[in-house]
Parts: sequence; structure tokens; C-alpha cells
Amino acid sequence: MATVISMPKMGLSMKTGTVGKWLKNEGDAVKKGEAVVEVMTEKITNKVEAPADGILLKIVAPKGTKLPVGALMGVIGEPGEDISAILAAPPSAAAEGSATPGSQTAAGQKVKISPAARKLAEENGIDYTRITGTGPEGRITKEDVEKTIAEGVSAADDRPTLEVIPYEGMRRAIGDNMAHSWSIAPKVTHHVSVDISNLLALRKTLNNGVKDKDKISITDLLVKAVARALEMKPNINVTLDGDAIKVLQDINIGVAVALDDGLIVPVVRNANKKSLAEVSKEVRDLAKRARKNKLNPDEMGGGTFTITNVGAYGSVDWFTPIINQPESAILGVGRTVDKPVVVDGQIVVRPMMGLSLSFDHRVIDGAPAAEFLAVLLGLIEQPYKIFI
Repeated sequence: MATVISMPKMGLSMKTGTVGKWLKNEGDAVKKGEAVVEVMTEKITNKVEAPADGILLKIVAPKGTKLPVGALMGVIGEPGEDISAILAAPPSAAAEGSATPGSQTAAGQKVKISPAARKLAEENGIDYTRITGTGPEGRITKEDVEKTIAEGVSAADDRPTLEVIPYEGMRRAIGDNMAHSWSIAPKVTHHVSVDISNLLALRKTLNNGVKDKDKISITDLLVKAVARALEMKPNINVTLDGDAIKVLQDINIGVAVALDDGLIVPVVRNANKKSLAEVSKEVRDLAKRARKNKLNPDEMGGGTFTITNVGAYGSVDWFTPIINQPESAILGVGRTVDKPVVVDGQIVVRPMMGLSLSFDHRVIDGAPAAEFLAVLLGLIEQPYKIFI
């Protein structure tokens, strides 16, 4: 009896997913539990396992197809088995990209292209939005793309390239989210430097005699400091919901994790209510699983404020991080550099860390943002106050 491969629900908030690379071809034998296809959400890519032994009889949804949860992606069965009834069944919802998927041209016009044509164009680095389609209603067909390739015309760019990297999956999701945030939020960034002498001393004391795998990081301390500052200045822990600015009760801190192919932001929920040890353990666990692509989508949602730390690279003092919508603020952490500063009328050298607070000026004005930074700097410079 044939078994269907459906778009899985990989989190409570997941409604749709995009079919990634098929790891098996039609006609291949598969075993139950064997990975057969990749599925991409806006935040992660997961492999979907075969629900049964058999032959992959049909790939219904090619790479790039966006489907609702539960929609048909493929069929597994016995050789020669009749699956016409399964294929004829009405879909649970319209699939984007499966029939005449739409893409936007630079002018905002809708482009119709078949899945096969889209795949061929992407594989060859062709900007299909600049191809004139010859199919019904101007739809771009596979033949149109083949003609473009045969003519030696790359509509994307005629310059020599070392590599063509598909703009899809996590990379596209990041790009789309950043472009959306940039377009809707009038972002302002405050830059400051903070003396972290006492923070480093506290960290050294806390880590004395502790195993390397359990040691407290600067990021862990910053998560607690930010959570405490948000308790003291709740007008930063807000979101714009239609015509209402909502001051959020929960303080959920997103911690950006850099991956080889992008960036992911797992969330430490209720960070203000957790001990430093609990926060440290959770940050390590989330980061480890993020790098192994093992996070649940729900572990990356619900954030109210994000921290992105590039200090470890040793090259950036300040930068302008883009707000992680629907949040209203994000803290960028730069490198720590020994600098001369004046303390009690004397010039001394102190480790100074660069901080950059970007905020949505629709809901947060410059003065409250500056007040929040002042509170945060006070907590960092006198870190024992974080725990009071």
C-alpha cells in the first residue's frame, strides 16, 4: 500500500515550509527512517525521513515548492503500484511554486515560471525575471531557459564568476527578513563604549575551578544584564501590533549564532527569571544544536530582544545591527580593546567594549533608548547589581 510523504509540522508556529533538495530520485529504494528530502522553514532546514520502506514512486513537489503543513510532497510504494488516486486527490491548500509560481521583477511585476524552468535557471545562474516567457499568459517554460543558456546569455550577469551560490533556503529567509525589517522600521543606532574590567573580574571569579565546558561566557553575563535592564526599562521590551504598542510581559532574549551558511537566533525564554548558571547552560545548548541544525522552530520564535556579538572576530568596534522583527530593539556587541580612559582624574588603561543599540523609532524614541543604555552600562560596570 502506498504511503505519502507530507510536509511535516516542525513547530507549533509552523504553517508552511519549502521543499529543499531531494536526497533520493524517483525509482530509488528507500527504507523507513531514511532521509529522503530536505524541508526549509524561514529559520532552519531539516531532513524528512521516509515513513515506510519501498520505492520513491513520485516526487510531487520539486525543490523550491512552498507548501502548507500536511501537503503532499511525494509517494512511496511498491514497483508498479497504482497511485493515481493519491495524485488526483485535491491538495490541502494551494502550493506556491508548484504550478505557476510567482516571482517579482525589479519593477514589482509578477513573473510566471514552471518549476522545471525555475530549477534549470537557478542551477545555471540565470535571472529568470529577465527572460521573456513564451508559454500561456507569458509563463516562462523550460524551453525558454534552455534557449537562454544555448545563446550564452546570463541575464544575471555576464562577468566571470568563481561560483554560483543559490539564493535560497536560510540565505533567502535571512535576506527577506532583513529587507522587510529595513523597509518598515525607521532604525536608529546609539553607539557607546563600556569599561568591562569588573565584568571580566566577576567572570574570572565565577569560573575559578570550573570545567571548561561549564564556564560562564561574556555573552551569558550580557544576557542577564540585558534582561535586568529590560526589567528596569520595560518601554524597550515592546512590539508594534497594528495600531497598538504592546509592552511585553515576558523577557525573551535572542542570541544570534553564526553558521557557515547564515545566521540563526535561538531564544532564551524568561531570561530575567533564570539564574546565570541556567542561562549559561541554555545558551550553550541552543548554540550547539543550532550549529548541528537540530533546533525546533519554536526555539527560535517569541523573542522580545536580540543580542548579536561579533566581538570574537576582533575587528569591529561598533556596527548597525538590523532589528529582528517583530522586536523593537537589538544590541550589537563589538570587540574589547584596551584603551586609555580618565578615572578619578587619572589616565588609566581599561578594557573597553563597543556596544551598538539599534531601535525602531516608531515605538522607541532616542531618549528612552539612551536611558536604557545608561542602565545597561551601569549594570555592566557594576555587575553585582545584575543579581540584586
